[in-house]
Amino acid sequence: MRFFFHYPEPQYPEPGGTDAAVLSAGPLREVATAVERAGFDGLSLSEHPAPGARWSGSGGHQTLDPFVALSFVAAVTSRLRLLTYLAVAPYRNPLLLAKAAATLDLVSDGRVTLGLGAGYQKSEFHALGVDFEERNQLFDEVLDTLPLHWHGSAFSYEGKHFSARDVIARPRPTQGRIPIWIGGNSALSRRRVAERAQGWMPMSGDSQLSTTARTPALGSIDQLAHRISELRAAAAAAGRDEPIDVVYSYGQGIDVPLHEPDRHRESFARLAEAGVTWIVVSGRADSTAATVDFVESFGATYLAGR
Repeated sequence: MRFFFHYPEPQYPEPGGTDAAVLSAGPLREVATAVERAGFDGLSLSEHPAPGARWSGSGGHQTLDPFVALSFVAAVTSRLRLLTYLAVAPYRNPLLLAKAAATLDLVSDGRVTLGLGAGYQKSEFHALGVDFEERNQLFDEVLDTLPLHWHGSAFSYEGKHFSARDVIARPRPTQGRIPIWIGGNSALSRRRVAERAQGWMPMSGDSQLSTTARTPALGSIDQLAHRISELRAAAAAAGRDEPIDVVYSYGQGIDVPLHEPDRHRESFARLAEAGVTWIVVSGRADSTAATVDFVESFGATYLAGR
């Protein structure tokens, strides 16, 4: 089992309201170096370029630009995997998305994992000039285009809103082909993973979160294990033999890492038995001291001696 630390985003409503600093969890340099020092395997950042005010006021959050911020993380670390958790695929022209990911992979010496989702906030789609009803078609165009762009050879592709005619794009990613992890619990998301991706990012959380994110509830760990087994069988049936990673966002009272460590270790073991290969944890976005304390406590309790 490997572990990502997700940089905490300030949740609203909070004492600072929507004016709370996006970096209230601490300077990115200090947090990233603490995460690497503590023994985490990666750091992740989310994306909401233009979240709706109503969503923001009822538990939503602001984010950094994940590609810009992860480039900074790459510059101050040497080992951490860099995950977009997640970038909304339909928000960008596929060529711009491919370029950003390839550039980040090059400057980080091949440490990028590109986490993608279809998106769910209608108001954000409207703000960015993207048709919400086209999001699945646009997502599939992204999955078509990324490997063409990253191959580094001339290619052509006709999308719904763009026409790439005999273009050649560099740089090639250091990894050759950046691992793509796809988020969401729907059958369509799982089918995309089985056929076209290297990892699945199911959304854990309560029914309210599932409703907001427009994705079915994940259910119990036993149900998750069944879904993972189905997904890997579907990948094998599609003729694929590469491993499929599964990342799970773990929030079961872990905000105090030293509290009930045996319970958490047991939960981690159950998730591993279910087929999960990565766990994402995060702390509160109160202060630098609180973030670093969480990171160091988690590392000492669960990551030391691996």
